Amino acid sequence: MMKKQRITIAVTGLNNTDNPGPGVPVIRGIRASTDLDVRIIGLAYENLEPGIYMPGMTDKTYLIPYPSAGTKVFLNRILEIHALESIDVIIPNFDAELYTFIKSEKLLAEQGIKTFLPTLEQLEERSKANLPTYGQRYGVAVPESVEITGLNDIAGLKGQFDYPLLVKGKFYDAYLAYNSDQVITHFNKIAAKWGLPVIVQAFVKGTEVNVVALGDGTGRTIAAVSMRKQYITDKGKAWGGITIDDPNLMAITQKLIAQTKWRGGMELEMIKTTTGDYYLIEINPRIPAWVYLAVGAGQNIPEALVKLAMGFDVPSYPAYQVGKMFIRYSWDMLGDIGQFEQITMNGVLQTDKQSIQ
Repeated sequence: MMKKQRITIAVTGLNNTDNPGPGVPVIRGIRASTDLDVRIIGLAYENLEPGIYMPGMTDKTYLIPYPSAGTKVFLNRILEIHALESIDVIIPNFDAELYTFIKSEKLLAEQGIKTFLPTLEQLEERSKANLPTYGQRYGVAVPESVEITGLNDIAGLKGQFDYPLLVKGKFYDAYLAYNSDQVITHFNKIAAKWGLPVIVQAFVKGTEVNVVALGDGTGRTIAAVSMRKQYITDKGKAWGGITIDDPNLMAITQKLIAQTKWRGGMELEMIKTTTGDYYLIEINPRIPAWVYLAVGAGQNIPEALVKLAMGFDVPSYPAYQVGKMFIRYSWDMLGDIGQFEQITMNGVLQTDKQSIQ
């Protein structure tokens, strides 16, 4: 039995909106641990991220600058918070953060802050732009895709792709386009938000199935839970899903983790066709927002990730409960303007004694 110890964990991704970040479900999983005595420090980019104000989530929350403000500015704020809170582990939950955190992993470790993240090579080789090469290298089917960097590239898509096709941002967002005019609209919207390149991917008809998984960096799969989306929002986010038993999907996941020696959390997004073929359409290099379904199904991936970061021995989960379902819903929280003023003016909010109904 592992000795229970107090650990201070900083978590990003508190934007629990219709495009939810993984921070809140990650915190819920960690707090469900019977082995870890934790103190949670929220790291928020905006002062209205719901996770700041949700009761029982963070013990204290700090505003931090976006990584786009520059690595030095970003890290100085993290280390400033660390000097006050003595952070043991940081769990970044956004794709756009990972490059900065991975590049700074050694510096953070020297300050006593542990992470458990993929390497830069692992991060880059599974990017949307590199996914076709990734598929060839590791023997998994991937829809054809190309990068486009300007409106002039769109005219050439007609001879290469059939409509509809998918238009994707390099970090987030994916839109289905049925003609070139829609491609232009989606291109402009994505480029303005996430920058270039924009990725165009062939559309594969079938059922979307997803896997949340955790690799230990040696090729071993610590956890893996698959689900089928039951309800999808207009942003393509799962608003309901159910765990499924799909041995082929599990085999693909375990093979990829073994081949790549993936380190950290990940999500595989795949399409299963009516003929039983599987196409990998995306790999998200971090824990997804639906991870609490895995916790409920018997695999507490956030807890296991913290233990790996702390250097504990973590056995692989043997199985999970099939038929476990999740449904997201909206809930109006009532608070006080004083809380908003504190986080806005002081950049910090003590949340463990807050009164929100």
